[in-house]
Amino acid sequence: MAFDLKSESDVKEYINNLGIEYRFGCYSEKKAEVCHLLADFLEAIKKDFEKAAKVYKNNCDEYKYGKSCLKYGSYCLTGRGLKKSDYPLAYNYFEKGCNLNEPSACFNQAVLLVTKNDSFGVSQDVLKGASLLEKACESQNGMACYYLSSLYIAGAKNGYKIGEKAQKDKYDIPKNMEKAFKYALDGCNLGVMYSCANLSQMYLKGQGVQKNEELAEKYKKLALEMQDEVMKAQDTLTFGVGLDN
Repeated sequence: MAFDLKSESDVKEYINNLGIEYRFGCYSEKKAEVCHLLADFLEAIKKDFEKAAKVYKNNCDEYKYGKSCLKYGSYCLTGRGLKKSDYPLAYNYFEKGCNLNEPSACFNQAVLLVTKNDSFGVSQDVLKGASLLEKACESQNGMACYYLSSLYIAGAKNGYKIGEKAQKDKYDIPKNMEKAFKYALDGCNLGVMYSCANLSQMYLKGQGVQKNEELAEKYKKLALEMQDEVMKAQDTLTFGVGLDN
């Protein structure tokens, strides 16, 4: 059946049929990817976060779908669709997702490990966190590359916040500008503005790489272009929201 998406009644029927198809594919055919789509549908279209959370959780636990583990972990982190946030439970689901080779789950698990915050209920382990960031970076997660680069720029140690002063030989991850440069380059190539900005400074100062003012200017320009794109996207979003009022 063809739908006229300019017709309000046709749009409602289309959305209703979509939900029916997702439910059938998930509950009757037991397709993990369709269960994830059902949860996305409940989240984005129906705004039923409690039901979405249940579907994400079940799809992770029963069908071992990494993206659903990531989403349920995010729900646990924020308390969305749940009674309250639960950082240790979020960590467990990020770990499940990471073990199922979902790069963003590895990244989120790593952030909880490298961040010093006793209220998280997750013990800081910067070495394990760095290992997970490396895994995520190798799987094309740009933010993981950026975080890993930042660890090597400042050095890190359990019990210290990133960048906090300590004796060099006491760091669990010693400062290493060559590695910092490598991961900054990876992050920039994956579209992370902050990595491009760091690359510009490294080339300008000759840190971790031979000094090169031309390349410093190149990556500065690239970072500024990315910043402009972000600002334009925000302006577009704001304009769209305004139309709803």
